[in-house]
Amino acid sequence: MSALGPLIALATTALALSGCGDKQQPQAAAPAPAVTVAQPTKRTVTDWDEFTGRFEAIEEVQVRARVGGFVTSVEFRDGAIVRAGDLLYVIDPRPFEAVAKQAEGQLADARAKAELAKRELDRGLNLVQTSAVSEQVVDQRRQALQAAHAAEMQAEGALKAAQLNIEFTHVLAPLTGRVSRHLVSVGNLVQGSEGGATLLTSIVSLDPIYIYFDVDEATYLRNNRLWFEGKRPSSRDTANPVQVTLTGETRPSHEGKMDFLDNRLDVSTATLRSRAVVPNKDLSILPGQFGRVRIIGSAPYEALLVPDTAVATDQSRKIVFVVKDDDTVEAKPVVLGPLDEGLRVVREGLKADDRVIVDGLQRARVGAKVSPHPAQAASGGKS
Repeated sequence: MSALGPLIALATTALALSGCGDKQQPQAAAPAPAVTVAQPTKRTVTDWDEFTGRFEAIEEVQVRARVGGFVTSVEFRDGAIVRAGDLLYVIDPRPFEAVAKQAEGQLADARAKAELAKRELDRGLNLVQTSAVSEQVVDQRRQALQAAHAAEMQAEGALKAAQLNIEFTHVLAPLTGRVSRHLVSVGNLVQGSEGGATLLTSIVSLDPIYIYFDVDEATYLRNNRLWFEGKRPSSRDTANPVQVTLTGETRPSHEGKMDFLDNRLDVSTATLRSRAVVPNKDLSILPGQFGRVRIIGSAPYEALLVPDTAVATDQSRKIVFVVKDDDTVEAKPVVLGPLDEGLRVVREGLKADDRVIVDGLQRARVGAKVSPHPAQAASGGKS
């Protein structure tokens, strides 16, 4: 063997050892992702049906001129709150005062004629006893007295009508509410009720206020069935409470009571016209506004609730992710109910002791292990 043999063998061994040293070590397994879990909240809830409604004034009046004439003053500020009996407009009363004076004179003349006819009848009754006058004359004088009384009544009526016209020249607010703008300015001629009364302004009452909404046929039938079963009072004979959410609000800000249900369904929409009355002490709600109306839709019942953020959508299904005893994730299809104080009612699919993932859904994979941590406090309302 030559002297190079041992050197070649040594180099081969060194290369082999060097290759072994470059081999990568296996990586450590990734830790299970952390998620927050909580058991469903259990409490007694009541379902609410929700509808879109529009506010309308309980009382609304179009103020029109009852007598014709020239407007001499406007006594209100556009858009202000007016009280019943407040002066709104003044129409020139002088022509009606002149008519009233004339009617007073006609009444005085009629009364004088009636007094004269009475005295003549009294004399005739005395003379007929001595046959100084005939019965025919007495009958004529009696008829004259009756005619005089009739003329007196006509004169009294004409005077009252003239006095009413003077009163109508002062246009008063018929109710308390918010007045619109003035539609007739000073100096304009307005028509009275005899010739198509001129519209002067309008007034709407604000406190309380109505909200009208339409209940679909399915909801009506369900509520009617609950009433027959004694589980829900009917709004026809019970002022069921309602809650109203205004545009731009996320929670109900006003409470009211049911006030009216129509006697038939609308044949074109298959809905039942309904109405609630809502206090409006601060006068912030105006007729014509929209609002979301919630009305009791069930009897109280025990329910499980979870945060709405814990619910995911899988195509057409609603699911929640729960952590099993071995810390693996399972997806459970659920049937949901309405929101109640910030939590979502789960009608079917959950048990009271399930550990529901309420935070970290994006890190959860079905069948994979997670590191569950209990939630610090229940979110939403009271348990």
